[in-house]
Amino acid sequence: MSLNQGWLSPARHCESPHQDERPDAEVSLLVVHCISLPPGRFGGPYIDDLFLGRLAPAAHPYFEDIYQLRVSAHCLIRRDGELVQYVPFHRRAWHAGVSCFDGRDRCNDFSIGIELEGTDTGDYTNAQYQRLADVSRMLMCTYPAITPTRITGHSDIASGRKTDPGPGFDWKRFRAML
Repeated sequence: MSLNQGWLSPARHCESPHQDERPDAEVSLLVVHCISLPPGRFGGPYIDDLFLGRLAPAAHPYFEDIYQLRVSAHCLIRRDGELVQYVPFHRRAWHAGVSCFDGRDRCNDFSIGIELEGTDTGDYTNAQYQRLADVSRMLMCTYPAITPTRITGHSDIASGRKTDPGPGFDWKRFRAML
């Protein structure tokens, strides 16, 4: 795994328009999320479409309420371990929303967001754990302020608002892989 101008290799690159410059803030947090579109369905183009701003509201009734969202993550790890990158790591992705970590608000300013294809009530695949561990180790080397204690779930930074990655995510297993 290598990094070139904020882009990972080997990842499929799909640059999202939903990003901007970070404020003068050191990257010091990694946030684990989950997503499936429509909810509970895996595969298909809809996550890419959401993050690229091209989700068709008529493609599924659920999309009528979300197609205009301007959101992105730095990366997505699909069920089979495929890695997709939407935003280079030195730029700010729009993944955390209203958030706070360690007394600091606006987590997008200083974090990297990685989505796992899944649901906050389901389990994740071996391939996803392996790919997440590989990417996390590379990010900890690139951004030394990210340590295992500064890798957290979306639910931990947006308490009461978000529940992902959910109880099916095995934090003990993941941390042992780091």
